[in-house]
Amino acid sequence: MSGLAAALPAGADPVLEAAFVTGDFDAADAVLDEALTRARADDDRRANAAMLHWQGMALHYRAIDAGLDALDPAVVEAEKEQFRRALAFRRALGDRAGVAESLFGLGLVHQVLRRDWDAAEPYFFEALTEADQHADLLTRSEAHRHVGFFHLVVTGRPDVAVGHLRHSLALRQELGDRRLLATASLALGQALLVAGHRSEGVAAIRSSVEQAAAGRLRPMWAGMTADWLRRAEAGETPSFARS
Repeated sequence: MSGLAAALPAGADPVLEAAFVTGDFDAADAVLDEALTRARADDDRRANAAMLHWQGMALHYRAIDAGLDALDPAVVEAEKEQFRRALAFRRALGDRAGVAESLFGLGLVHQVLRRDWDAAEPYFFEALTEADQHADLLTRSEAHRHVGFFHLVVTGRPDVAVGHLRHSLALRQELGDRRLLATASLALGQALLVAGHRSEGVAAIRSSVEQAAAGRLRPMWAGMTADWLRRAEAGETPSFARS
């Protein structure tokens, strides 16, 4: 694994390892199940909520792996319920960093799985406000990332999107986890292309290819960066039209 587990939110490391490097979600689930059992035995409510949240994230990455076009509604509801339960615990505990993380998770359900930006918007923007004041580097990076996507897709303001995505990448660079850099550089590069900054955009996407190799990313992620480098170098600009 990354060796940076202490710098990541509790529960994140095994899920990120499965999602980006190994594809072994069963191993991640086993780690989370053990940690959840321990948290309940110790009556550690913060840890309990954190494990519920990251069980939801494991479901999320499994759904991406399986393909989003034919999702079982029960899978979507199961993921949403994990985030909802985690958020309820965290609000009751006054854990504002955790609140930001689980608000973000609920936003993912609506944006990624249901493709409903209107439903996702309040979760992402509240998550961003809470995260910037209280949360860890990863949660802050994720909130800025998806608010950046919101401005690409919904408001049509690529200049604003670039600002959020540039900050998201900077936060991941500060965190120092190589698994998380390639997708951040790719998103920034795509936004730069849309904003009309082609040379900088191509350079960012080229960096994403190098970062995917350095982070030992799975073919689904490494292939995405390489594909977009070819397309960007050929003059293509991505479309973020709302579907």
